Amino acid sequence: MPAPLYIGTSSWSAPSWEGVFYPRGTPPGEYLSFYATRFDTVEIDATFYRIPSAAMVDGWRERTPAGFRFAAKMPQVVTHEKGLVDCGEECAAFFKVMERLGDKLGPLLLQFRYFRKDELPVPDPFLDRLAAFLPTLPAQLRFAVEVRNKSLVTPRLLEALARHRVALAFIDHPWFHRIGALAGRDGILTGDFAYLRWLGDRRGIEAKTTTWDRLIVDRTREMGEWIPAMRDILRTGRTIHGYFNNHYAGYAVGSIERFRERWDAGEDPMAAEVPPGTRGSGAR
Repeated sequence: MPAPLYIGTSSWSAPSWEGVFYPRGTPPGEYLSFYATRFDTVEIDATFYRIPSAAMVDGWRERTPAGFRFAAKMPQVVTHEKGLVDCGEECAAFFKVMERLGDKLGPLLLQFRYFRKDELPVPDPFLDRLAAFLPTLPAQLRFAVEVRNKSLVTPRLLEALARHRVALAFIDHPWFHRIGALAGRDGILTGDFAYLRWLGDRRGIEAKTTTWDRLIVDRTREMGEWIPAMRDILRTGRTIHGYFNNHYAGYAVGSIERFRERWDAGEDPMAAEVPPGTRGSGAR
């Protein structure tokens, strides 16, 4: 991956972006092509709900330029319904179709839900399943694992992920560790890349809006915590893949614009190594 910093959104298909990001009247079938003129990565949310067809994946590849990167969620049948057990058939089908993206395929995310205390009193049952599953992942692909329980971020988890070069996803979520608390931990960078997700408080923001066309939450302070940690990651030589959700502040594209302002304003020598206009730092 030639660029050190890829920043995009979680999905490109929000209808409420028409008129504020997509030109009014843009057919949904042309959203991705337009999106790819502004950003060079996106996280595919739709793959969480079902394995896409070959024709669908071919369309994604053909509607984006060289250098574009697709991250994608693993299907929920693997992570939620089967809990990583007896899911080899589904995984093989998913990997086969996603590899049709060729060099446009970025990391694949194993996103796990929050487990209540009565469901998972101790981390070991989850970590046992994960430790058995990780060796089955194809070595030629890149993976990230997202957990939402703070108690799961243990030395055992980090060691298992590092053994297979799987990244621990860093998330902005009310139930999870703040980036400042994670960034300084030994062994926290478990892959040869980093995977970041700005998720926000879904329940809190949906009480204010369900139309994702403007920023309604000021996240300036939180972004100020993320940027130093990201610069430190880049200094290790790792690529960063980061994705903003609409629920983070109300409008994912607007969050990227605000992030770029904060990034470009940073008085850090690393800023010169990722100049404005490079992949993922904002508009092309």
